[in-house]
Amino acid sequence: MKRILLTGFEPFQQETINPSWEAVKQLDSQIIGHYEVMARRLPTAFYPAKSQIQTYLQELHPEVVICVGQAGGRPDITLERIAINLIDARIPDNDGVSPIDVPIEADGPAAYWTNLPIKAMRSAIQGAGVPCSISYSAGTYVCNSTFYALMHAIESFGQSCRGGFIHIPFLPQQATAHVGKASMSLDDMVRGLHAAIAAVDDEEIVHVSAGTLHHEQ
Repeated sequence: MKRILLTGFEPFQQETINPSWEAVKQLDSQIIGHYEVMARRLPTAFYPAKSQIQTYLQELHPEVVICVGQAGGRPDITLERIAINLIDARIPDNDGVSPIDVPIEADGPAAYWTNLPIKAMRSAIQGAGVPCSISYSAGTYVCNSTFYALMHAIESFGQSCRGGFIHIPFLPQQATAHVGKASMSLDDMVRGLHAAIAAVDDEEIVHVSAGTLHHEQ
């Protein structure tokens, strides 16, 4: 049985819950397609999260890693396409650290692309009745930093696995404290993540335009 590591974050910035962990832990130990899900929680802190991701890769040897984080204000599940080599913290992390204009890896590339079939995953999530889109910015906070650290570790350590990042909205109970912000039920989040995992081995969607095949990723 292949293994997929699914991570969520602890609460931060005066929140008492983090929807990423609330959703991820619902899928722990489930068998989805050819994968057993292993759910783990990450600290919402730049350097500890980076270190923990590296530890999980070395200890668990997953075939796929999907990190999940909160994107308060977004109305749907968003599949991140790119991680950039930059920390520019608008608020301190849970350790009180707030680096400004600092690279995640001093000698690392400017960015990494996810190597998951995100358009096939988007189609699967939408097919499950859950709103979903593709994002081209994971921000410059802990989510992006962790996404970049994941892809850098896979590249640097020769890990034979694939990785990506998914953002999810506030839960309804959080939105009451954030007037005007969108939210999503926990059931919809879990259903969307389940569909995403089920599609990780799907072939990427191919569009035909002007007689030319375009593979989308």
